[in-house]
Amino acid sequence: MPEQKKPNFLKGTAILAATVVIVKVIGAVYQIPLLRILGDEGAGYFHVTYMIYGLLLAVSTAGVPVALSRLVSSALARDNKALVKRYYTVAMPAIIVIGIIFMSVMFFYADALARLMGSSLAATGIRILSPAVFFGCVVAVYRGYAQGYQNMFPTAASQLVEVISKAVIGLAVAFSLARLGYQSQYVSAGAIVGVTVGMGLCIPVMIWYKRKIDRSNAEPVVIVIDPELPNRSSALFRFLKVSFTISLSASFMSIMGVIDTGVVSNRLQTALMLTESEAVSQLGIFRKGISIFNLPPSLVVPLVMSIIPAIAAAIAQKNRKEANEIMQSSVKLTNLFAMPACAGIMVLAGPILSALYHDPSQSAQTVATMTTILFILGAASYFVCLQHVTIATLQANGYERVALMTFPAGAVVRIALSWFLVGNPSLGIIGSPIATLACFMIIVILNILFIKFKVNAQMKPLSVFGKPLLCTSIMAAVAFFTYTGVNHLMTGIFGSGQRIVIISLAFAILTGVIIYVALIIITKTITKEDLSYVPKGEKIAKLLKIA
Repeated sequence: MPEQKKPNFLKGTAILAATVVIVKVIGAVYQIPLLRILGDEGAGYFHVTYMIYGLLLAVSTAGVPVALSRLVSSALARDNKALVKRYYTVAMPAIIVIGIIFMSVMFFYADALARLMGSSLAATGIRILSPAVFFGCVVAVYRGYAQGYQNMFPTAASQLVEVISKAVIGLAVAFSLARLGYQSQYVSAGAIVGVTVGMGLCIPVMIWYKRKIDRSNAEPVVIVIDPELPNRSSALFRFLKVSFTISLSASFMSIMGVIDTGVVSNRLQTALMLTESEAVSQLGIFRKGISIFNLPPSLVVPLVMSIIPAIAAAIAQKNRKEANEIMQSSVKLTNLFAMPACAGIMVLAGPILSALYHDPSQSAQTVATMTTILFILGAASYFVCLQHVTIATLQANGYERVALMTFPAGAVVRIALSWFLVGNPSLGIIGSPIATLACFMIIVILNILFIKFKVNAQMKPLSVFGKPLLCTSIMAAVAFFTYTGVNHLMTGIFGSGQRIVIISLAFAILTGVIIYVALIIITKTITKEDLSYVPKGEKIAKLLKIA
């Protein structure tokens, strides 16, 4: 039997982690010009449509790649190629049927879904996006199959195809429709076209990769009756059992987001007596803050993907001391990345929004509302980053079901606060980011308590939280006063304008980064040991001369 070719797993993980960063950053950044094209109302329709799509996609596919990759890799470990084929041949038809069902729900019940979210005109976008759910189901099976062979390249390639198509086609169609004078709901629906086309283009890419994997692992055909080979029904049950459990956990945040969006939209209309168009515009304002809010967590994803295997390996070797050290470093590194990024968003919220979404027609009240929303979301973004790393730490220690307890607790707080706060005339849409902040704070606090008492991991508060917070506070103050000073100076010389804001903001960010890097090195907040757990960490330590 020829030796099975296996890519280096750690190399594949690093590639996938790097791809995730690129995909997340492109996905967040492309929304900046897109939301400017859509305007507040169009951004609101886009937000509602995407929330529904994200929920149905998560419910139908979130557990598919993980479940199939586990089953395939387990079969390969026993050198049972017949079982690998059996799992694939039962998974693909089943997921195709599920994809058709969810696509049909989105298409035929688009009006009902849109009305349920308090945005009846979003129905067009929901229908256009419905095929993307079906395409996503098919792609998920191929991704799981490839990952079972420890081959991360197909997943990485398909993610890049998806996000680039989404950005390029979505922007092009939305811009063209806006130029032609179409109403905001149709411009928003046009922006959605890129998502559907991008997901569809992933299918031929994945088919090509599957054939390549099959050819590289081909063996002489030998007809052998394997008495241990499960029948198709048993194999399908195994696949669906694992897939459903993972999908339920992974889709919980999407479910919470959809419910919360519906609550916010309806409270704006029923409690504050806004029209549907006005309520959707308020959601659009919130969406602009979300596009920036998502950036810091995207930087934490590769960190989590790199550290968690190290924790799992230490636990497998029964080296609890090393596992605890890695866990502590993971939270500390998350703080070192997330704290400055989120603090920068908070103290520079106004200039960031002016630089990205400058609109002379907006009232001072709208600008103030957007700034307040982004300030609060900046704080919430930090807790999202901590939520990622604490959940991953619990999963590495075998407590993967903790999320099924902490997420619902946060969701109840978020939805309840949204209902009360958004209905308050003095807050309105500002109540939504407050509820989001409270939600993730609750989740993180509960996760940390589980880590402390169940995992029995001890953290050094000064090293993990104190020093990063001190360095971040100084950096934030320097960035704020740098922006204020440079903006005041340049305005006095050249006059006010968006370009002056952008230049001043660039000076503030650059100065803040330099000061922050210097501070964490001088105060020995970051160590060579911390960096040893991240990709290229030793080279980074050497470059920064960290002892």
